[in-house]
Amino acid sequence: MFDKGRDSGVPGLSGSGQIHAVTASFLGWTLDAFDFFVVVFLIDKLAADFHVGKKAVIASLFVTLVMRPVGAVIFGLMTDRYGRRIPLMANVVFFSLVELACGFSPNFTFFLVMRALYGIGMGGEWGIGASLAMESVPPRWRGILSGVLQSGYSTGYILAAVVARFVLPTWGWRPMFWLGGLPALLAFYISARVPESEAWKQHRAPSTLAVLRIVATQWKSFLYLVLLMTFMMFLSHGTQDLYPDFLGSVHKLGPAMQSYMAMLYNVGAIVGAIIFGQFSEKLGRRVTMIVAMSLSLLVIPLWAFGTSLAMLAIGSFLMQAGVQGAWGIIPVHLSELSADETRGLVPGLAYQLGILIAAPTNSVEFMLREHVGYQWALAGFEIVTIVVLIVTIALGKERKGRSFHRAVASTIVE
Repeated sequence: MFDKGRDSGVPGLSGSGQIHAVTASFLGWTLDAFDFFVVVFLIDKLAADFHVGKKAVIASLFVTLVMRPVGAVIFGLMTDRYGRRIPLMANVVFFSLVELACGFSPNFTFFLVMRALYGIGMGGEWGIGASLAMESVPPRWRGILSGVLQSGYSTGYILAAVVARFVLPTWGWRPMFWLGGLPALLAFYISARVPESEAWKQHRAPSTLAVLRIVATQWKSFLYLVLLMTFMMFLSHGTQDLYPDFLGSVHKLGPAMQSYMAMLYNVGAIVGAIIFGQFSEKLGRRVTMIVAMSLSLLVIPLWAFGTSLAMLAIGSFLMQAGVQGAWGIIPVHLSELSADETRGLVPGLAYQLGILIAAPTNSVEFMLREHVGYQWALAGFEIVTIVVLIVTIALGKERKGRSFHRAVASTIVE
């Protein structure tokens, strides 16, 4: 996939450097997602051990989400000012140590503080990883590698489900968080193997204030990205978060079958992200996202109203293939739409503000369930979301294949 030496297609970066940059970005997002989804499988255990209600534990998830924009600002500004490598190393070590500390929580207050701090780390990782990966590969490979990068989210979800299935019953919940401390070792790999972004070196802003001034001059574009990411969050969280509970409540599937279904549709998510990411190189970013979401729209009858396990399995697989197919294009699309000097801050901050605004998604769907039933609550919410998204994307812009580098006459690093 990656060219070697002088034909790498990226100024100052060899083929192996490209591989290491993408690998580090993918692993960072995968392990970050793993650390987040661990809590999803521990709600009952944590409530019992900390002697609090389930709502309190669920609130810890909300606290994490609320703090993610803070992390996007802090690490985004660091990334645009000081480069991609050092902030990525600092971010990975930070969220890994906080996750490790969660496993030693003596009480719920301490745990809640740790989950807030973890939110800062999680909020910062995506923007750093996306900018590093997209700047480190030739334009013709951005689409598929954008899908690979974004699939790290689903991969982390699967890893959390597997660990919950095999570690939790034997060793309890604390080792699950201790495992979340292992990603700190990724910092050594980044330090030894991952080169700094040449695009950042060429376009480095002279100060943090200069970065903020550039964002301010492009406020209309930034608000559009926040709107886009808000509805993208409605799309993903609205189809994922309550679906296991939906399967149990409506179709009476037990916890084991719910977990297997989650693994299945997350495989669909990974496949969709990579395939549609590649399609975006031929069809364009916006057209491909619309095609992917049209697939999700078409399978809603199977996904929400399927009457057999086979129909539900096919529907959920294809639903997430479409949902994450559209999502797989987000890293490259946002990177190409952002100014060169603000590529570390703008995509990540728009991403995290979107999830902050969309945080009530589950509550809205659950409320709708009481009025129209669970099936129409999920289906109706997503029909509206997909239609709005298609219009939003169609009216937006794209800059597919734009160069992130200035032309250079110097010899490319071997």
